[in-house]
Amino acid sequence: MLSLALSWATAASLVFGGCIELRAQDAKQLIETLIAHESEAGEHRGHYEYISEERSDRTGGHLWLERVVETTAGRVRYLEQEDGKPLTGSRLAAERARLAADAADPTAFHKRETSRLDDEQHARQMLEILPRAFLFDPPQQQGEDVLIHYRPDPAFSPSSLEERVLHAMVGSVLIDGKVIRTREIDGSLPQDVNIGFGILATIHAGSNFRTTREHAEGDDWKTETVHTDINGKALFLKTIARKQEMRRWGYKKISDDLSVADAVKLAEAP
Repeated sequence: MLSLALSWATAASLVFGGCIELRAQDAKQLIETLIAHESEAGEHRGHYEYISEERSDRTGGHLWLERVVETTAGRVRYLEQEDGKPLTGSRLAAERARLAADAADPTAFHKRETSRLDDEQHARQMLEILPRAFLFDPPQQQGEDVLIHYRPDPAFSPSSLEERVLHAMVGSVLIDGKVIRTREIDGSLPQDVNIGFGILATIHAGSNFRTTREHAEGDDWKTETVHTDINGKALFLKTIARKQEMRRWGYKKISDDLSVADAVKLAEAP
């Protein structure tokens, strides 16, 4: 990671020393270094257990408090509370039966987890497309962090529907200036995005996302909050919507070799 940071290290040391002011062109270099760091760290990411509080489409609009244990096969989730109340009776029995089934059939568990929509999808996609599709304001120093605002580059031609929606967003990236890692990334649509002249779909202005992260241990940074509010309509007036509010805390590093069965035991432990 140190070698990847060298291209930015000199400029960063000068900025934090108050000697120079960063320019807009420095922002792209910093973003590219950030992506390299995130990619390298992602290849060696450790596994953790933590508590997650979420209200989303997945929870049916309820507030779920879950104990989560990460494994190579996916995240084992044990639902402890719904809308502030502990699970009891048949609901608790059903939850334990679901976990027992996952432990007994880790292949099916892995297949289901692979198909699950990633909580950080919008943040990851936006970070990957930033250097190619956006223009940047000069970076702003905020203590030991660096804030970069981005806006669409009119010269960029999106190659997919996802890129078209992301490219229409404006937002910012907050970067840890010491290790060049993402602290926060957000984006919002200032105006409607029409697909097929609005006949196929429209994503409404105001749709937005925000993800914040915190340092956990070593090179590992973990999600702290996720906010997603995407609204629109598709062909035949079908509603397009994804809403999610999530908060995670209490990260504890665990073995990277934990089986699904052992993860279930850990998740159910008091």
